[in-house]
Amino acid sequence: MTRVVMQAESTPSTEAAVFAALRHTGIVTLEILPTRQEVLTCARRILRITSHEASDPDGLTVIRDTGRHTGREGFAGLSNGEVLPHTERSSLATPPRLMMLVCARPATTGGQCLLADGHAVYADLAEDHPDALAALSAARSAFFGGRDGHLGSVFTPRPDGRPQIRLRWDSLARFSPLAQPYLPVLRAAIARRQRTLTLAAGQGYVLDNTRWLHARTAFTGPRLCYRALGEPKDVGP
Repeated sequence: MTRVVMQAESTPSTEAAVFAALRHTGIVTLEILPTRQEVLTCARRILRITSHEASDPDGLTVIRDTGRHTGREGFAGLSNGEVLPHTERSSLATPPRLMMLVCARPATTGGQCLLADGHAVYADLAEDHPDALAALSAARSAFFGGRDGHLGSVFTPRPDGRPQIRLRWDSLARFSPLAQPYLPVLRAAIARRQRTLTLAAGQGYVLDNTRWLHARTAFTGPRLCYRALGEPKDVGP
């Protein structure tokens, strides 16, 4: 993964390096001063932040164990439990293209980020399980969200021909009888392609939310991260 040192006074060349990495691999790791304002300033240089119900007025979401969200579907990130590989805002017709996550305070134990390249998962299935790939790419084979969620598939082609991935594993995801038998195959392919990233204070990453799946291990201690979602300010990855 490309690593970029980025601060509030970053130069256009720094931002260009971020977008170049996103276009090439869909992910870039960051070194940022671990204050909320620094994170917000840097996020605004990379993306047009999209607010939602869990974010604060400035658009950032504080990711921590609130003590109130354990067991609530759709809010696993706000507990200290495991978070399974997923796409942010998978229930929307068009999920935000980018996600930026920066650690302000690491966990005492656990809390590692688990990242899987959807292109690699797609290639894995195409080579070893084409039947699974066909079922998971079929139109109307997956539904994500509540009553107003999105009916689609795990894999869909983008205009440039590259696959787009959309996924979640909780009760807000339902799969067709055709796709259901292949979910263990999909889980295994994701696990094979997963990378572990341990973030210290001030470290983070930006990823293409339509390409990379992200997850988290369970943790103890006062882990706190800032997350921003939105569209790239450059032409996009």
